[in-house]
Amino acid sequence: MTLAPPPLTDEQLAVVTQPADALTLVTAGAGAGKTHTLVRRLDHLVSKEELTAGEILVLTFSRAAARELRDRLARHGDEARYLRVKTFDSWALDVLMRVDATGDWLTRSFDARIEGARQAVEDGLADELFEDLRHVIVDEVQDLVGARRDLVETLLERFDCGFTVVGDPAQSIYGFTVSDPRERLGETNRFFVWLRVTFGEDLVELSLTQNFRARSDEARTALGFGATLRDAAEHGTGRPMYGDLRAALKSSLNLGDLDPFAAEALTGHEGTTAVLCRTNGQALVVSESLHEFGVFHQLRRSARDRVVPAWLTRLFSGDGWTLTRDAFDALELPDADERWMLLRRTGSPQGSDRRLDLTRVRAAIASERLPDELVGQAPARLVVSSFHRAKGLEFDRVVVVDPGPLETTRQPVDPEEEARLLYVAMTRARDDLYWLNAVDTRFIRVDRNSGRWGRTHFQYWYRGGLEVLGGDVLTDQPAGTRHFQADPVELQRHLVGGVPPGAEVTLERIGTDPVGLEESPPYLVVHEDRPIGTTSEAFGRSLHLHLKTAKNWVPRAWPKTISSLRVETLETVAGSEAAGSAAGLGPHGVWLAPRLVGLGRFTWEKEESDDTAN
Repeated sequence: MTLAPPPLTDEQLAVVTQPADALTLVTAGAGAGKTHTLVRRLDHLVSKEELTAGEILVLTFSRAAARELRDRLARHGDEARYLRVKTFDSWALDVLMRVDATGDWLTRSFDARIEGARQAVEDGLADELFEDLRHVIVDEVQDLVGARRDLVETLLERFDCGFTVVGDPAQSIYGFTVSDPRERLGETNRFFVWLRVTFGEDLVELSLTQNFRARSDEARTALGFGATLRDAAEHGTGRPMYGDLRAALKSSLNLGDLDPFAAEALTGHEGTTAVLCRTNGQALVVSESLHEFGVFHQLRRSARDRVVPAWLTRLFSGDGWTLTRDAFDALELPDADERWMLLRRTGSPQGSDRRLDLTRVRAAIASERLPDELVGQAPARLVVSSFHRAKGLEFDRVVVVDPGPLETTRQPVDPEEEARLLYVAMTRARDDLYWLNAVDTRFIRVDRNSGRWGRTHFQYWYRGGLEVLGGDVLTDQPAGTRHFQADPVELQRHLVGGVPPGAEVTLERIGTDPVGLEESPPYLVVHEDRPIGTTSEAFGRSLHLHLKTAKNWVPRAWPKTISSLRVETLETVAGSEAAGSAAGLGPHGVWLAPRLVGLGRFTWEKEESDDTAN
């Protein structure tokens, strides 16, 4: 049953009712009902302008934003509820696979795919694909920088169609992704300028100014800075604006240091709470402290980090390669109809809506092509996140960790972008806005070699710990068949019943010999004195790079153990079919593996000896 959508304001109605051939730029402030407006705009294009799904292209910046738009379409959409919404990355890959299926694009980087798609559009290779295109919707255009901006500009210039692009210069926070500092300064507001110059008087500029998110004076603390930040995006007044925003933040309720009392305060709220940190490194430190205080929470991961949920392994419990709808229903999964529909996008045999082709489903797992709705991070009551990863989200209560004055950072900063970033963090709140004192991250830095957060010291050569990421657990073979021996079938049952999210694990080194020339030795993943997995080659390479403190230095000593790590979740993985079959896990090569999270802490043999002596 379609729910009745909220009524439209006059500003929203002006956007929604633009004709299909209109060239429309919408500036939408924080919490201004942008997604709701886009849903109604799409309905208008289909029902009133009589466009079909094939004549509309909907692009958005992140998977989280794409999921939100799809969810809103499902709840409130009418004629447009079945339109496909794509991220720039997934759309670029789709274009490339259709114009150059032999290009091995699945192995290319995101940026390579974006550039490849841009070139294909510019060269006319995609003309036949989009000969019926009549309208393009682009969301979060303030975040279009570098290659993605080039792609959208080429798309809008190449095809003679209408468009609705929506963004807010006050929330432009991804300039840091452009590596050249000189180019980075020119990216802010560049897409908006390009639109005005390219389309001139034909460009219709509209605004959404009313805020629907903030429900209290505290939550509205930062909203008054929005107009000035938009102006600053063009005229550069970020340094004093950052100070004013930080002062406004500190006028709200201070929870003090992150101690047991503050941690307890975070758990007593019935609604949703987010603890927002300037960097992912700070988020890792906050998460570690909350775990020490016994506070269960979710650490927000990157929108690009796709995790296949554990329940998908249940589809492969038999020996057959087809799953009927009756067998699927017998699994008694929540939201079964929605999950079946999403799986059918990947695994439904031609002409059938009652069977899944498990060969196709497995291939989608292995190549990371499952629908975003199946692999996204589920909502949680208490979330710890960086400012960047909280973009586009909202919470009943937001607690901002004081990012400190700009002058204290050792890295060069863009004061304008720092102001916009703090504004984004402060405008995520619906009801309450609080702040915590800054956490001590003096020796928590990104390691240049591995690209991961690590524990350092004033002595340049010191290495005290390393961040773990998705992909750090071996998935090519089932746990119990490599580096340690255990019954793989029983171990799979143990993972489901005995290793909950948030469980503490330790990495224990296996021997002292590296696996390869540029790898560390492998490590066991140990939970409550029981191995549940081993580390991957990717982790071994990163650890080697992290310990390589000089260009010609070859690491010869490796941490005995790595602690302060947790199981984020169990994930479904696709590995060797032969290994899975030999392990008694069926012919599909699909099983469970723990996914780890945290900022590891190294223990060396000498430290263990010192502890024993004491």
